[in-house]
Amino acid sequence: MAERVAEGVAHTIRGHHQFRGVRTTEHFFSVPLDHWASEGVEAPGTAETITVFVREFVSTEHSEEDAARLPWLLYLQGGPGGRGTRTTSLSGWMKAAARSFRILMLDQRGTGLSTPADRNTLPLRGDASAQADYLTHFRADSIVADAELIRKTLGSEPWTVLGQSFGGFCALTYLSFAPEGLSEVLITGGLAPLEGPAERVYRATFQRVAERNAEYFAWYPEDRKLVTRIARHLESTEERLPSGERLTTERFQMVGSFLGGNARVDALHTLLEDAFVPSQDGERLSDAFLEQVHGLVSRASNPLYAVLHESIYGQGQATDWAAWRVRAEFPEFQPDAAEPLLTGEMVYPWYFEQDPALVPLQEVAALLAGKQDWKPLYDVSRLNANTVPVAAAVYRDDIYVDYQLSMETAAAVRGLQAWTTGDFHHDGIGEDGEGIFNRLLGMARGTN
Repeated sequence: MAERVAEGVAHTIRGHHQFRGVRTTEHFFSVPLDHWASEGVEAPGTAETITVFVREFVSTEHSEEDAARLPWLLYLQGGPGGRGTRTTSLSGWMKAAARSFRILMLDQRGTGLSTPADRNTLPLRGDASAQADYLTHFRADSIVADAELIRKTLGSEPWTVLGQSFGGFCALTYLSFAPEGLSEVLITGGLAPLEGPAERVYRATFQRVAERNAEYFAWYPEDRKLVTRIARHLESTEERLPSGERLTTERFQMVGSFLGGNARVDALHTLLEDAFVPSQDGERLSDAFLEQVHGLVSRASNPLYAVLHESIYGQGQATDWAAWRVRAEFPEFQPDAAEPLLTGEMVYPWYFEQDPALVPLQEVAALLAGKQDWKPLYDVSRLNANTVPVAAAVYRDDIYVDYQLSMETAAAVRGLQAWTTGDFHHDGIGEDGEGIFNRLLGMARGTN
């Protein structure tokens, strides 16, 4: 174990490992909970801190001496509320990046090995109001401030950032408030709308999800009847997930998360094909089906995804369960529709009534949904004057990050090069990560 303090930040290295062509180093940093706490309010050294974990990946093709001279690449994963990717080998975009970078895989604050925030730990903060106040420090602005503090602690020059989905949102925040820390930015499926209410996002994405449902059911017409059959069955028959709670129609509709990808969409068909089995009590949903559905609809592993999801669009006004309100404009998504559609990644207040991992956080989520004074996440004027090379993959049929809204943002960031394609959906980086990474890096550097 090694520990050092740079600019007041404790940095601890707790492990080095080597396996399958990769060397990893486990870094822990002590960072302020509130990066913007008023100076002088607390005595020096007494401000509250949390831990942020980062795992470093280096290809064994580089000697340790050569690796130490490589520049850093920080990966900001999707979410919010998802921990950094756990991988046991270099493949896809990581294989490409490891040829010329040391990769840092960040557990964004509150996730993974970074001081966790969930139904077990949050009550330690106090009542629901105290918990909600604590979680206001877990948005993109704080994630970026963590990253910049880590960069300085490591003694790094301005570094490369790759942001996927919500990670792209964070990259735009980075460009807004700390561009001096960036040498180049690559974004995949993550050009956030810079202004406007959350409702604008969901009106666009509900339409995209409806179109994707139609596309899917054209490929698998038998699944149209099967989805309706499952929905009607759940209305009349009590089916329990492995964790014990009842599976409702609206929760079953969440399996539409499969629709957000090229690599995953066809797996929806294999999920549905063995939904029913005969039993002494008549037709029931199979244990295999219920087990798989549970893995898709539970937020036990990433509760912040639900708790903070709409806050990623909050700037100066309450989000107030925007997706839930907008859904009323799309009756085809209602559970009791004649042929109910599958939903996307929207979050609704009933999540906190039906998911055991979220029930204890119901009041906290309601307080965050009603918060009106969210700070800005982007500086549009600064983005208009941007000088950092930025390249972004924009997917025309993305059901999570709308194409038209993405292109508005692309036009607002000076010098941003957008590669628009219909070849991939939101999970493109998982299907051809190496090709997408190399293309974007070449665009940012003007080599292709």
